[in-house]
Amino acid sequence: MLVSAKEMLTKAKAGHYAVGQFNINNLEWTKAVLLTAEELKSPVILGVSEGAGKYMCGYKTVVGMVEGMIECLGITVPVALHLDHGSYDGCMACIEAGFSSVMFDGSHYPIEENIAKTKELIAITAEKGMSLEAEVGSIGGEEDGVIGAGECADPAECKMIADLGVTMLAAGIGNIHGKYPENWAGLSFETLDAIQQQTGDMPLVLHGGTGIPADMIQKAISLGVSKINVNTECQISFAEATRKYIEEGKDLQGKGFDPRKLLAPGVEAIKATVKEKMELFGSVGKA
Repeated sequence: MLVSAKEMLTKAKAGHYAVGQFNINNLEWTKAVLLTAEELKSPVILGVSEGAGKYMCGYKTVVGMVEGMIECLGITVPVALHLDHGSYDGCMACIEAGFSSVMFDGSHYPIEENIAKTKELIAITAEKGMSLEAEVGSIGGEEDGVIGAGECADPAECKMIADLGVTMLAAGIGNIHGKYPENWAGLSFETLDAIQQQTGDMPLVLHGGTGIPADMIQKAISLGVSKINVNTECQISFAEATRKYIEEGKDLQGKGFDPRKLLAPGVEAIKATVKEKMELFGSVGKA
């Protein structure tokens, strides 16, 4: 059964650890994340971008796949299915399809419009018992067509959004999607600290978790980050494991590759990545 992310993130904030959001793109990725979360007894958030939702034949298909896996794999840990960087229309579609959580990325709107659209979605998600993530200050890099310059959010604007009653808040603190360049200045902990002071017990979200040094991750958690998103690192580990399997040619017997065997190394690679991140975030055993 899918659950709202509210309870797991409230516990994470109070317990000074973070819940991992791992974006999914197909059956294999979903299975890998769910099995690892169950093994480690860690709550988990499955992230779905609008592009990935289309690739997987629509949000209803994604809901059916995830709910079927939870039942058939005997998953007992809390699992939230969350729209990542959603538009207003994308949020509405996921609400209709049966997601348990959505993110409305209104960071590209003027703050007044971001507030107005967020308020509308708060009323809808609250009625349905769903969690809602909002964003202030765009995240740098590019993910699924969403591009940001790595802004540092205005703490006062963060408070304005937090006070509306959202479940969690993503605030730009110099983080980016994808690989971090060599000249990256690092996270702005001064900004993060100011945002936490303005937002109090609100769980904060760190996007672009791939490539951020462990000590920065742990300091961000100490300053109120309760949810950390990981996508690129899973993509890389999956691709590299699959490429290696093909190059070794173990399964080629004149018929081509058995897709189940071909994708198996990628699944194991994602499991290892997810396990490493859950241990770093401190969520192991917190289900």
